[in-house]
Amino acid sequence: MSRTESTMLKLGTLAPDFALPEPATGKIIRLSDFNTNKALLVIFMCNHCPYVLHLHKQLNDLIAEYQSKGLAAVAINANDIENYPDDSPDKMVTLSKEMNYCFPYLFDEDQSVAKAYKAACTPDFFLFDSDLKLAYRGQFDDSRPSNNNTITGSDMRSAFDAVLAMEAISENIQKPSMGCNIKWKADNAPDYFT
Repeated sequence: MSRTESTMLKLGTLAPDFALPEPATGKIIRLSDFNTNKALLVIFMCNHCPYVLHLHKQLNDLIAEYQSKGLAAVAINANDIENYPDDSPDKMVTLSKEMNYCFPYLFDEDQSVAKAYKAACTPDFFLFDSDLKLAYRGQFDDSRPSNNNTITGSDMRSAFDAVLAMEAISENIQKPSMGCNIKWKADNAPDYFT
């Protein structure tokens, strides 16, 4: 397993725009679809990464718990499907159905959205406030596939609580997420990642 940390995009950054297909429905989902939410979690993930598979049930459950409080979430797969066919849109649909995801799972075929967010790993989390300004970027919790720590979502839960209460989150408690590197297409790896 490769281990890559998130880039820790600067807090206060406005959410980069996107309009991406959701393979499960065929719809185009846009950033503007979330303008009325109190918070928006953007997750870069994929179908095969052991770091994602390690926590995706708990992630789905936590998001479902907070949706009634004003949280919205969207997941984006930006992996190169030619070299990583397990991340194909068809398999995204299968995983979405198997896991009963409560959020849209989008495909960033040209990887431009991943680059705009400076995403580096799967999973990579970006939590925006009601003004779509970045309030938290970091880990779900301290659990990893290679350790015995219980998956609690404690870091993400604290971030959700703070953003929904319109409270600032201290930068020094934000730890980078860790996972597999995004599988960039040949000659497409961004400068911040190489």
